[in-house]
Amino acid sequence: MLMNYDAGDTVLMMAPDSSKKPYVARVEEIEATGPQASQVKFKVRWYYRPEESIGGRRPFHGSKEVFLSDHYDSQSADTIEGKCYVHTFRDYTKLRSVSAEDFFCRFEYKSATGSFVPDRIAVFCKCEMPYNPDNLMIQCEDCSDWFHPSCVEITIKEAKKLEHFYCKSCIAENGKDLQKSNGATAQSEEKVQSKRRRR
Repeated sequence: MLMNYDAGDTVLMMAPDSSKKPYVARVEEIEATGPQASQVKFKVRWYYRPEESIGGRRPFHGSKEVFLSDHYDSQSADTIEGKCYVHTFRDYTKLRSVSAEDFFCRFEYKSATGSFVPDRIAVFCKCEMPYNPDNLMIQCEDCSDWFHPSCVEITIKEAKKLEHFYCKSCIAENGKDLQKSNGATAQSEEKVQSKRRRR
């Protein structure tokens, strides 16, 4: 077990209730104790899922989002299910596909107070919500702002077929028309961020 894991690795750890998802943790230290160092203990720092936090899951939280908490614990090596990968938010959004072992973290979480670091992040769209990488967004070609299709009163299917997109503010200011095409072009694909496939 010691040969397979190192301090700094992120791992999936067995939940006491087998019906629940495995926990996510970062290995801080590995210690061998007992006769001939036969017992291996891992000091870990827990990642919390949004639903495990005091405020609960919110619409902008991604399905693979976790928070690095200030909660440390000591766990037996037997509780580790395997390695996983907690990416930065930027690196996660660049993944070509997302596996069951991929997660991302953009906040640290203070478990006693329910507070986050940072306590503010960039917001987008008319709804002024932080970016959720699971959700499709479209970009205005004039102001470069990003919008959820539902917030600009179009369907996801329609958004994927847009040849060009201008938000209502830019149309009102510059007199541009919202144009649609029968199919998305290579140019319009660059203006759309879609939900990532899981393999």
